[in-house]
Amino acid sequence: MDIPKDGAGHTPAPDGPDRAHRRPEGVSDETVEALGALSKALETTERARGHLYSFHQLTGTADLQLDEAVELLRKAGHPEWADKVHAEILGRNVIPGHWTFQIVEAYDATYHQPFTHLAREAVNQLAQGRDHLYEAEMKEARRTAGHPAHTARPAADGSDRPG
Repeated sequence: MDIPKDGAGHTPAPDGPDRAHRRPEGVSDETVEALGALSKALETTERARGHLYSFHQLTGTADLQLDEAVELLRKAGHPEWADKVHAEILGRNVIPGHWTFQIVEAYDATYHQPFTHLAREAVNQLAQGRDHLYEAEMKEARRTAGHPAHTARPAADGSDRPG
C-alpha cells in the first residue's frame, strides 16, 4: 500500500498531521513560509488587541476607583479637592472625544477586522483554507516519531495516544 505524498512530495509519517494540516498539492515552500509570516503578524495584532483590552479595563477600573477617592477626600474635609477630581478626571476622555471602548472599536473596525479578513482570504486562496501549515510542518520536523509525548495529533478518544 502506498502512503500518499504531501504537496511537497514528502511522505508523511503514518501518525503524521491530519489532512487539514498537510500541505496541499502544488503549494511551494515559499508560499508556506509567506503564509506563516502573515499568520505570525496577525498573531502579533491579536496580542496588541489584548493589550488594548487591558488598557480599556485598567483605565475603566481606575475611573471607577476615583469614586472612592472623591468620597474619601470629602470625608477628610477636602471638598474642593473632591470636586476638582470629580470635575477634572472622573469620566474624562482618554484622547479627544474618546473613551477607551471607542479606541478598541476603532482599532477593530479600521485595522484588526480587515487584517483578519485578508489573512483568511490568503489562506483560502493560496493553501485551500489550510491554516498553520508552516507550524504543522515545523512540528512534524521536530517531533520524535513514535514517542508517546510527540504525537502529531490527539487520539480519537481525546487522549495523547495516536488513534
